Amino acid sequence: MAGIGQKRLPSITKITKGTFRKERENPDEPVYKIEIPKYPSHLTNRARQEWRRISKVLFDQGLLTNIDMACLAAYCQAYGRWAEAEAKLKKSKTLLIKTTSGNIIQNPLLGVANTAMKLMLQSLTEFGMTPSTRSKVTSKKTEKKKDPWSKFG
Repeated sequence: MAGIGQKRLPSITKITKGTFRKERENPDEPVYKIEIPKYPSHLTNRARQEWRRISKVLFDQGLLTNIDMACLAAYCQAYGRWAEAEAKLKKSKTLLIKTTSGNIIQNPLLGVANTAMKLMLQSLTEFGMTPSTRSKVTSKKTEKKKDPWSKFG
């Protein structure tokens, strides 16, 4: 179990980042087939549009498997909420509103947009989709294969 600190990365991520070291490899690490999973039915229309857009890109880079469905769905749903809140904020043209008691408060849509944006960014880093995390990933489709010469040292 990884202690406090950095999360353990799967070998495929280490290979794409160029940091893979054979002596640190987990020989029992599960390997999943690279594929585009079907999106869950609960996604909003905006979230489904983002799913269709981003899943193709991730698949083409060899970074998407069926097991990633929930993480990708969380990103897409957060994206959908963020886009909807931003559209409504743009339409309302106000970041502050007056309550029925006369107090001035932040438009609740701003809180929805900000929370969704934070959740999006967390998910984006898992797939190497931010500028800083992308710079650590190379575009290679790699599947773990048994090296026939590994038994010889």
